[in-house]
Amino acid sequence: MSLPLDVRERALDVWGGRITLRVKTAGRGAPLVYLHPASGLEFDPFLASLSSEFSIYAPEVPGTSAGDPNAIQLVDDLSDLVLIYEEAITQLELGEPPVVIGQSFGGMLAAELASYFPRLFRKVVLCDPIGLWREDLPIANWMTTPAPQLPALLFKDPDCAAARAIFTPPPDPALAVTLISQFVWALGCTGKFVWPIPEKGLRQRLHRVTAPTLIVWGEDDSLVPAAYANEFGTAIANSRVEIVRDAGHIPQAEQMETTLAIVRDFLAAT
Repeated sequence: MSLPLDVRERALDVWGGRITLRVKTAGRGAPLVYLHPASGLEFDPFLASLSSEFSIYAPEVPGTSAGDPNAIQLVDDLSDLVLIYEEAITQLELGEPPVVIGQSFGGMLAAELASYFPRLFRKVVLCDPIGLWREDLPIANWMTTPAPQLPALLFKDPDCAAARAIFTPPPDPALAVTLISQFVWALGCTGKFVWPIPEKGLRQRLHRVTAPTLIVWGEDDSLVPAAYANEFGTAIANSRVEIVRDAGHIPQAEQMETTLAIVRDFLAAT
């Protein structure tokens, strides 16, 4: 799908000037920070729709930006990444606390930021976040899942239009190789902070999240069981849980209109 978006880029020097963090921006309106999943940043139809109401600021995890793959080597652990993102969001000088939306890996990062810095965000939206672990609710190992099995891991219907848009390679073989390489590298960059078990003490910090929080989960998530929605909801006092039917790990892709309506209703409420 071709998106009528004017996507721009800002380069922010962070972490004592050692890292240049790339932040993609689009849209107009109140500020919205978007934190991307493990596979990297894409301005999909969900973000395109929100850009009509919000100014979107989407940082790229160090190492996932084009032309700067080795930046990931300068970030040692998850707490460093949280501090780097706080520096960047502060440096953006948005004029007011933004809302934040995080998907999967980005959802975990949004929850970490909101727990370390409770006043950083006006509202928080977590879409199928990782970050918690229960032995009776194992999370799938997305990093070692064979490529042909990834659509079924991420979507209830692995043949839906959204899945085909993501996983159908372009006809140009050279471009296909480049995109696959970027995808694999992004998984490695983000995997550095969550594997072998994506539980780094977040459960003990979630009580510090004071911003109103929406937890959105695909009912048929095969990667992170939907039971984790209540784990987040119970730990965050000022929160609301919404389960999206007929959706897997990316409800805003598989059931976009339903998810958009839920998110818009939450962000519009006073």
